[in-house]
Amino acid sequence: MTIRKSAIAALATSACGALLLGGCAHTGELDASGGITAVRNACPSVGVPAATGDVTLFDPPASRDATALDMTAVLTNVRSTCDDSGSDVLTKLTFSVEGRRVRTDGPRDVTLPYFVTVVQGGTAVVAKRVGRVTLHFDAGQARAAVQGMGEATVSRAAATLPDDVRKKLTEKRKAGDEDAATDPLTRPEIRQAVLRASFEALVGFQLTDEQLKYNATR
Repeated sequence: MTIRKSAIAALATSACGALLLGGCAHTGELDASGGITAVRNACPSVGVPAATGDVTLFDPPASRDATALDMTAVLTNVRSTCDDSGSDVLTKLTFSVEGRRVRTDGPRDVTLPYFVTVVQGGTAVVAKRVGRVTLHFDAGQARAAVQGMGEATVSRAAATLPDDVRKKLTEKRKAGDEDAATDPLTRPEIRQAVLRASFEALVGFQLTDEQLKYNATR
């Protein structure tokens, strides 16, 4: 399975406390002391990879005719909590799966596989777990919903910027200095270090190649 970049940009990570009144500084902005603000923490960004947030079932399975449509399901309402107090950063995910079927003449259970992956630097899958959720339809019922959950673990050391990189990002700059107007993130070694320390926890349906193709081309 190919993991595509999620909508959360790895280099645009920012944080802002709810009680701060002075606004929120973003990565790459000059702070009041003349340094580049690098606001980030060890918790991974959370999202759903492109083309994996819904699944369509057909009957017969090989058909793609509208008359063969059997059931559709979407993965939505993704929420997360993060504990970064230890040597490992633990992110717990919850989400909803909402399904709708065409034929409602009897009760039915439909089990759908899903994955939780940890992606480093926007492209490298470093961990993956597969789970399953089951939608239960009562007789005469066209819709059903179920809650799912998962976990993602990231080494705190891996998600922490090296001291020399952090120093480069936050060192003071004075007007007139040669590098005063240069964003440190334009330097390849700084950018790569930030990417290496950036993680995402992604959840989506575990689709077959045919299902992925259908989602990508419909």
